[in-house]
Amino acid sequence: MQLIMKQIIKYSFFLTIVLFAASCDKGFDDLNTNKVNPTAIDPLYQLNNAVVNAAFPASTALAYDMGVVQQIISPNNGVLNGANFNSDNRGNTQVIWQNYYRNVIRNTNDVIVKTKSDAGRANLYQMARIFQAYTYMVLTDEYGDIPYTEGGKGYTDQNFFPVYDAQQSIYTDIIKELGEAATALNAAGKIETGDILYGGVVAQWKKFAYSLLLRAGMRLSKADAAKAQSTVQAAVTGGVILLNADNALIRHDANYTNPIGGTLNSTEAANFYLTKPFVDSLKNRNDPRLPAIAVRYVGATSGATQTTASRTTDPSFQVGLPLGFDNNGANAYAVSIGLKSFYDFSQADRTRIANDKTAPCFLVTAAQTQLLLAEARQRGWITTGTVQGYYDAGVTLHMQQMASYHPGSAIAASDITTYLTNNPFDPARALEQIGTQYWIASFLNGPEAFANYRRTGFPALAPNPYPGKEVAFINRLTYPNSEQSVNPTNLNVAISRQGPDKLDTKVWWNK
Repeated sequence: MQLIMKQIIKYSFFLTIVLFAASCDKGFDDLNTNKVNPTAIDPLYQLNNAVVNAAFPASTALAYDMGVVQQIISPNNGVLNGANFNSDNRGNTQVIWQNYYRNVIRNTNDVIVKTKSDAGRANLYQMARIFQAYTYMVLTDEYGDIPYTEGGKGYTDQNFFPVYDAQQSIYTDIIKELGEAATALNAAGKIETGDILYGGVVAQWKKFAYSLLLRAGMRLSKADAAKAQSTVQAAVTGGVILLNADNALIRHDANYTNPIGGTLNSTEAANFYLTKPFVDSLKNRNDPRLPAIAVRYVGATSGATQTTASRTTDPSFQVGLPLGFDNNGANAYAVSIGLKSFYDFSQADRTRIANDKTAPCFLVTAAQTQLLLAEARQRGWITTGTVQGYYDAGVTLHMQQMASYHPGSAIAASDITTYLTNNPFDPARALEQIGTQYWIASFLNGPEAFANYRRTGFPALAPNPYPGKEVAFINRLTYPNSEQSVNPTNLNVAISRQGPDKLDTKVWWNK
């Protein structure tokens, strides 16, 4: 009897555990399902993410792009080493590669895959194609041969070792993509109003696409003049950006800050300076953009002494830093011309044009487009308009664009008129004047200034005279070291085709 009772107790205890477990398991799946965690994301948000991340990373733009074209330079070595000394610092050359592949192309490729067969999101599909083409154009201009047909497919296709495409074939496909996507955009389709670039306005996206097509065509002016001309004509026929209201720009605020502005307002606030060639170019022509761009902290001997009380935007006080000096040499030069130290040279005003929270990042502008049209007209590739008409419009639009950075950078209409009167267009110097104005109009758009300067050779800048430089001139950025360790086979094929992975190797359209 006692044995039976023990067994009853034993089984009762076991049954209780089973029943308790069953009751605990009831609703277990519901309890462990996060009902607010999304299982899918609207691809429009991914396109917006791509747009925001396309703002030019400071490490590459400041250390290389704007240094090569002699607009902004640092006399300091170490992490800032780059175009200031014509040396290969892969800590900086790799940044735009990594940012664009990881944060831009990864998203645009995903949007393209998701929307390609979705008739209801046809416009979004075309928008993603256009923006991806823009991104790839920047990357191939910076590096030359890059992963293109297999780029960005690590997630969608599990392709972790993409082949590198030749730049010539990349441009052929970019031109095709832009033309097809622009044509396919349909104002009668779904309007993607949440788009942060243009609010989904189809007409503006078309102008953006055709302006990129114009840029792509002009990029080929030395490599394939016939292809360049036909591409330019297609772009003009389609309709390009002609007004600042249609500019392609990334807006910034306290949550999404301007990368270049962020750097110039924090760790490197006292380390980057406007160059002597850039300041002198503006100063010698009494260009009203100089006081809109520049600030000088008169008498500064350190970053701490760059105070509000010592700042001036008066153009007569602006002094640019020459190339060729390290910080010791820059200090000695500064003293020799009556300045206190290299901290006394002019800078891009970080409270206005380089403000990290309010200054936009311009990708494609009406000023740039008008100047490219001026060049195309000068070359006889288009027959509408006049060279001077496009030139004057380009200069005017960029001066008007300055107000977009900050109200304190706005330029009066009378000052624009005076400038054009005192610095008239000269047909005998057409390409030089157009190239120089494009250089100015692309200030802070490092990749575009770098690309167009290599293509045109204007303005005529003296080589960087730094005595310890590794190369005479920087023609491209070097590939990230990670590519050599992770994707060496495909990388080496590209190098054998394009030329040594060095700063002075020229890209295809520049040969």
